Amino acid sequence: MTIRSAAALLFAAAALQAQQQGVPQQKPTNELPNPYQTVEGWAKMPEGRTWGSTSGVGIDRDGASVWVAERCGANSCIGSNLDPVMKFDANGNLVRSFGAGMVQVPHGLYVDRDGNIWVTDWSNARGAQNGATRDSTKGHQVIKFSPDGKVLMTLGKAGGGREPEYFWQPNAVAVAPNGDIYVAEGHSDAPTANARILRFSKDGKFKDAWGKRGNGVGELMQPHALAFDSRGRLFVGDRSNDRILILDQNWNILDTWYQFSRPSGIYIDRNDRIYVADSESGSVEPEHKDWLRGIRIGSARTGEVIAFIPDPNVNATNTSAAEGVAVDANGMIYGAEVGPRALKRYVRKP
Repeated sequence: MTIRSAAALLFAAAALQAQQQGVPQQKPTNELPNPYQTVEGWAKMPEGRTWGSTSGVGIDRDGASVWVAERCGANSCIGSNLDPVMKFDANGNLVRSFGAGMVQVPHGLYVDRDGNIWVTDWSNARGAQNGATRDSTKGHQVIKFSPDGKVLMTLGKAGGGREPEYFWQPNAVAVAPNGDIYVAEGHSDAPTANARILRFSKDGKFKDAWGKRGNGVGELMQPHALAFDSRGRLFVGDRSNDRILILDQNWNILDTWYQFSRPSGIYIDRNDRIYVADSESGSVEPEHKDWLRGIRIGSARTGEVIAFIPDPNVNATNTSAAEGVAVDANGMIYGAEVGPRALKRYVRKP
């Protein structure tokens, strides 16, 4: 074990001990300035189609167009013939869509450096349309699409598999600078749920996995988001533990951050500015009642939080605010919302 990894483990153990002893980890960062204004309804759906729940959002390699994984006008695409993967140009016009019948419940979305679109299929049957039930021969997979919708790769057993197979309720996917593929698995806090990060080679071969269900060192509870910074460090949104874990390529814990609240989504731009979406604090998550939902913005290098965009629906008593978050080359922020079923844009105030 290296000195750095040993120090990281000691730091994490101390943080856990403090948490178990009831010592506050972080004063809520609710009072920071909000330099953004909300733009609703900018993305134009085809005639007759309305927004469904949306948690996956990413930026095209042109830096301006926006990809979303939308749940077919409901909270599921089961029983629907609509395309769940959609691309909108900078003016909000729909320019491409695909994936009908291929993804049951789209959850996470990632755009790689070659412009390919990765989608995780969470595959829960909630919101199934037209009386349909989940097809046990589909879902619980990660699908890599080309920009025109061709399937380039699938990861996971169709219909799902529990450890040592994979996946069961995959949440997020991200590709490391060396091409390795990382998948966060486990969307439940149930005692039997998986909670781990799996790593694959760039050609889709399983390499190893890290983490198990729990709230201690080396443990996760509903790992909901993944992102890499410019140094290749992996940021894991350990949502039900109200923290972000920062890992190196050897699975060493480098740091644990609580100041970004309860992370549902994480996006890190080319300047290492980090955007963290919190869709569950406050009235939705009573144990985190002193924190407000919204998007916190800061530095992935130092951990400083510098801005906060509050949930536009401050009185919501169900899940609200963005779960997925992405930022285009011009600094416009996009929040994908499950509860309100929307894709909001946030632009800097004049």
